[in-house]
Amino acid sequence: MFAKEDSDVPDSIWLRPERAVRGPVPEHSREEIAGIGIGIADARGLPAVTMRAVAGALGSGPASLYRYVVSRDELLELMVNEVHGELDYSRLGSGDWLADLLVLAHESRAGYLRHPWMIELAASRMAVGPHAMDYLEHALAAMSTLKVDAVTQLETVGLLGGLVLMLTRAELGDQQSPEVQHARAAYVGAVAAEGRHPHLAAVVVAAASGPVAPAEPLFDRVITRMLTGLLRAEG
Repeated sequence: MFAKEDSDVPDSIWLRPERAVRGPVPEHSREEIAGIGIGIADARGLPAVTMRAVAGALGSGPASLYRYVVSRDELLELMVNEVHGELDYSRLGSGDWLADLLVLAHESRAGYLRHPWMIELAASRMAVGPHAMDYLEHALAAMSTLKVDAVTQLETVGLLGGLVLMLTRAELGDQQSPEVQHARAAYVGAVAAEGRHPHLAAVVVAAASGPVAPAEPLFDRVITRMLTGLLRAEG
């Protein structure tokens, strides 16, 4: 177990060596531990990811897991980092900053769709693991040809991540049962028909008469508008 009172031990798991200089060779890797946690979260949801559950899946007791992580929060950090490691950067390097940033947005969206529990974690913490740093590096590389200051670049990465999170959460929410969607639409229609919200009524009528936009083109359209509005004005 890690001794928190030892001032030589960094607070971040990422600054702490996976294998101590002295002592026995670890029986499990961080990747293995993260994979176990991800499997549990995918199957049973994030609340099911406990130190006891992960240790049990590894075939050991909860106390042994503290040889690798000092808390459940660190376990979740490992899981988030491992999911970031699933992102595929092979389609980057097009020379078109917008195209490359859209690729990154789609990779992030795909990760959330594979692991919906990631939405909860992404909304409550900033990912800072090695694979998250890889994502940040690729995003900054995509903007490197633009005459954009460093603050705007970092703001863009943050806004892009937040918008992807919001759009994917809404997309997953729209997968509710037809009954729930119908009830929700009926209420909005009833409010619009009351006459106290004329702008809402106009939008509801216009939306009802137009084609239903599939999730991905809507995703592309909103992301593109945000990026071009922010970066073309600057660059």
